[in-house]
Amino acid sequence: MKVSENCFHCGQGIEKERILFDEKTFCCNGCKSVYEILNANNLNNFYELNKRAGIRPGDENSGQFDYLDTPEIFEKVTDFSEGNTSLITFKIPVIHCSSCIWLLESLHTLNKNIKYSQVNFTRKTLQVSFNHHDLKLSELANFLTNLGYKPVISLETADKNIEHLDKSLLVKFAIAAFAFGNGMFLAFPEYIGGEDYWMEHYKGLFRALMCLLAIPVVVYSASDYYKSAWYGLKNKIVNIDVPIVLGIIVLFGRSLYEVATDYGPGYFDTLCGLLFFMLLGKIFQKRTYSALSYDRDYKSFYPIAVTKVDFEGKQDNILLSEIKIGDRILVRNQEIIPVDAILINGDGNIDNSFITGESATISKQPGDKIFAGGKQIGSSLELEVIKNVDQSYLTQLWNKEAFKKHETGLDTLTNKVSKYFTFIILGIALVSGIYWYFIDLDKMFQVISAILIIACPCALALSAPFTFGHIMRILGRNKFYVKDTLTIEKIAKLDTIVFDKTGTITHRKKSSIIYEGAEIKEFDLLNIKTLLKNSNHPLSKSLYDFIEVNDDYYQVEHFREISGKGYEAMVRGNLYKIGSAKYNNQDSKNLETAVYISKNNEFIGKFIFRNEYRENLKNLFKKLTGYHVFILSGDNSSEESQLKELIPGYKEMVFNQSPEDKLNYIKNLQDQNFKVAMLGDGLNDAGALKQSNVGIAIADDTNSFTPSSDVIMDGEKVVLLDKYLNVCKGSMTIVKMTFIISFLYNVVGLSYAVTGHMHPLFAALIMPASSITVVSFTTLSTWILGRKYFKKHA
Repeated sequence: MKVSENCFHCGQGIEKERILFDEKTFCCNGCKSVYEILNANNLNNFYELNKRAGIRPGDENSGQFDYLDTPEIFEKVTDFSEGNTSLITFKIPVIHCSSCIWLLESLHTLNKNIKYSQVNFTRKTLQVSFNHHDLKLSELANFLTNLGYKPVISLETADKNIEHLDKSLLVKFAIAAFAFGNGMFLAFPEYIGGEDYWMEHYKGLFRALMCLLAIPVVVYSASDYYKSAWYGLKNKIVNIDVPIVLGIIVLFGRSLYEVATDYGPGYFDTLCGLLFFMLLGKIFQKRTYSALSYDRDYKSFYPIAVTKVDFEGKQDNILLSEIKIGDRILVRNQEIIPVDAILINGDGNIDNSFITGESATISKQPGDKIFAGGKQIGSSLELEVIKNVDQSYLTQLWNKEAFKKHETGLDTLTNKVSKYFTFIILGIALVSGIYWYFIDLDKMFQVISAILIIACPCALALSAPFTFGHIMRILGRNKFYVKDTLTIEKIAKLDTIVFDKTGTITHRKKSSIIYEGAEIKEFDLLNIKTLLKNSNHPLSKSLYDFIEVNDDYYQVEHFREISGKGYEAMVRGNLYKIGSAKYNNQDSKNLETAVYISKNNEFIGKFIFRNEYRENLKNLFKKLTGYHVFILSGDNSSEESQLKELIPGYKEMVFNQSPEDKLNYIKNLQDQNFKVAMLGDGLNDAGALKQSNVGIAIADDTNSFTPSSDVIMDGEKVVLLDKYLNVCKGSMTIVKMTFIISFLYNVVGLSYAVTGHMHPLFAALIMPASSITVVSFTTLSTWILGRKYFKKHA
């Protein structure tokens, strides 16, 4: 009986029978056990910090981390080990709130052998110091898993690529901030004017100090703008940084001239202020997407170690990198097959969904070839390696040219506008200079300086980082994590969306089951459920959960399983056969996934498994009428009619697609000048995701594998795709509006500067005024845009 309640610990819906304990309701024994542990150690504050913040523990076997105790692997994964103390940093993707941080940093209260633990929330890592003599590393990993925080230990994490935190931008910003603040203080007497003797006497000192403060800002803090401008010119592109650099040079040069000739105080404080605001925009933009890793490769998918078996049956845990052709390895239930191999012993039941996209498992018998990336479901297998890790199919797929594509980021709206903007301003300055050369030579320098100062496109440079920074924050709060600001511009230009079927528009771990056949009596249902309990096949497990009868189990006799066909046994004096159509002497429909059942060699009926589509998909596709919609799938076409009803406006549906087929399909669309977004959920979609203009990886849980992509999106939010697209389009409108504001400032200012009625000092005051206006406008307008589409998390 299904009860519509939520678990007190993890907050997830309770689909099976609920568990009552301590006047609270739990969905499984795992959640109940974690609550008991926390309650026994007086850590109930976990729930007060964030209700239903817990993570549901998995049901993995307790020996899954045994390989960590192998000395060579222990040394490779730990950061430090001396005496009886070891330090290790785990990657834990499921850390999601303040309660998680509080609990993980309180581990020492739960286990006396843990000395301290520290969470890095943005990187989703946990550093633990522990006594390795009394607490094995495998026991520590299992302890975290039982709390619901299973560490991810893969070939990628074992490589320990040190992520150096780039502090140069912060240093540049700090220098600009220091110079701006002190420069304004030193310039204050010049602004208020007056005939004060002491002010007049020491103005030379104040001006010299302002100049000294501005030099490191101009030379070091602005260095990235010089590099970017030079890079753009080398590529024959006038990007936004070219006029900015020109403005910096003119402002600094004019200031040096005024101070040297005692003409005026210069504009050192204004120059430092402009660079302060521009660097602030860069920092704001950078921090919005530092928390997630988007460029992942096969190493984050592969295990760090494997179990090698010699010909005498002796088992030894070794590093994956040490595997050689001809070695025999052991792969257990739910483990990833790390290399292409031949099955030697065991019944293979391989889930290739990461490679092919096909949701059904494939049966393998001794002698069959098994590709790397598959997952064994069921009993353990003995395999003989036929290819090294770097030569396996999965690795070759990842190393395709599509994964090496590099983008310059030069083709942005800001750079397109700045290209024309620069030439127009230089033209105006040249014409004005020639005119004033013949009218008033002294005024010519003032006019040219005022034009170049007031026309510095600093407001243009600020508009995109601040707008997109706010938009990335809004999208991230709504579980749509964008890689960078360039991606938002690319999303706004899309005209084509390609959906993978399995795991993207369908639920990855759910399926609807329909029964066809004669009515099954409760006596037979109990016997069938008893027999289903003895199978590890995923369809049998799903069917076991689907049949809702009392869990009264009976003795199973003469159990016999035929790999790839089915199994049979005697239950309460009757012979039941569960398996394929052929195994039950029936004609099958090739495009149908079904479990056939017979009793005493007489066919009873079949349970048909169909993908369960995400709710409200039809409404989504109705709102995507402005896009060309395509469906790609590694599955067969058994659900084509259902998809046609669900997506009436589709352009094409293509089935039985391999990963390479998907990649080539995307490339073909791009060759027809379509701007393509690809939505996929696994490694089989990785090539297509990378090839597309915007690759959107769908993750149904934070611990799932997300291939290289431009966006990581929560699976439950797929039905809100139109809102995310509209927000990105709206952000481009905001940027264009800020450009208009900036141009209005320039038009008014230039009209005065060209006619010689504007002093360079006044021009320097207008510059920060336009920047402040732009920043204020973009902050308010992005908040309004977010509220329009996401009222709760704008």
